[in-house]
This record gives sequence, C-alpha cells and structure tokens, in this order.
Amino acid sequence: MRTIQNIAYADTNNERQLLDLYLPETENFKTFVYFHGGGLESGSKGECIDEFAGLIDKNIAVARVNYRLYPFAQFPDFIRDCAASLAWVKDHIKEYGGSDTIFAGGSSAGGYIAMMLYFDKKYLAPFQLSPNDFAGFVFDAGQPTTHFNVLRERGEDPRRVIIDDCAPIFHINDYSGEPPVLVIVSDDDMQNRYEQTQLLLSTMNHFGYPKENIAFQLMENSEHCSYCSQPIFAQMIYDFIEKRNAR
Repeated sequence: MRTIQNIAYADTNNERQLLDLYLPETENFKTFVYFHGGGLESGSKGECIDEFAGLIDKNIAVARVNYRLYPFAQFPDFIRDCAASLAWVKDHIKEYGGSDTIFAGGSSAGGYIAMMLYFDKKYLAPFQLSPNDFAGFVFDAGQPTTHFNVLRERGEDPRRVIIDDCAPIFHINDYSGEPPVLVIVSDDDMQNRYEQTQLLLSTMNHFGYPKENIAFQLMENSEHCSYCSQPIFAQMIYDFIEKRNAR
C-alpha cells in the first residue's frame, strides 16, 4: 500500500481541507472517496484507517477527506468542501494510476454530506460535475432530513424532523440516470434514523429510481455505525463496487 497524506484539495491553508490517499500496489485501480462521521463537529480522516484495508487489498484506492466542522464552519461549508475534494480526485487520481471509476460516500454526518452531493446538484455544478460523473454513492447511516446540528446552528430543537433546502430528501426529483447507491442503516441506530432511512428509500421509489439501482443493507443487532471498524463494512462497499462494475 502506498500512502500520501495531507493533500490540499482547495486553494487554502486550512488543515481541514486536506485528504489522504491510500493506494494499492497496482495501476488502473478504482477509487472510493470517504467522508468521515462525527455530527459535523468532530471526526478526522485519520481515524480508524484500518477499516478500509479490505478495499485496498482488493485494488481499490481510498481517499479519506477532512472537511470544515462546527464551530468554525456553518452550513453548507462542509458540503462545499466535500464537493471540492471529489473534484480534486476526479482531476488528479490518474496521476497516481487511478481510472475514471470513482465512488463516493460517508458514514453518519459523512453520509448526510454524500446524500446532499447526490441529490442537490448545485454543490458539484461549480466544478462542472454532477453525480452522474461518479460510478456510485454510499449512504451509511446518514440523516436524510435536515441534519440535527444544522438545526442547532439555527437555534432549533435538534430533535425536530424538518425537510427543507438543507435536507437531502427535499431535493429528490424524477430519476434522470443518477448512479446506483448503497444505503446502510442499523436496526438499533440513532433514534428515528431507521424510520427516516425508510422514508428516503420510499421517496426514491416514488420518483422512479430503479430498484436495481438501490442496494439496501440493514445491519441487524447493531448500533449506529458500530460495524464501521469491522471487515464487514469494507466488504459491503467492495461488493457494491464490484456489482456496479459488472454491469
């Protein structure tokens, strides 16, 4: 494995706008870009780096992304940062031996960001990109309604269920060829997260997203993201990537 750390994906000196590349010892590999969790207020690209060893060992590179966090950020700084990181990977991964096959996703807060990038196309548009420029997205335990810390930023009760411009589900429209998604949630997830995930899936179905383009994985006897440090997490992502490539 080749490791390249602290690559600036934005034209700043902000340490939160850096990514790390974990590259397999091969050429023409696929890439998975990962946004960490932490409620938009904590977490780091350097945490639990072993959780993706199962991908790198199978010739899939991993880019782990830092993004700006509360209290030094406000909505939608973190989403814009992750859009910029995807643009950087799209523009530069071939310099390291990568191919055009790039997947993106995240866990918890990172899952929320991934959903916003997928459904609200205005974040990738400044980079002349859309979700269709990527091979697939992973939504792991993300909040499809307005994120609880975005509500807190507004002075709202973070327990409220609000669907507005800050909610991924708000931006679902008729299916227009968007790439496949893998949706993961636990049966004992954060309160209301399982139910909101079911609403996300139902809404995608209502707007004509093909069932074969949506892989859903319920993690039984699991709490919120408790499986992320286990080999099964990388295996689920690997299986999703391989199924996509088989089409």
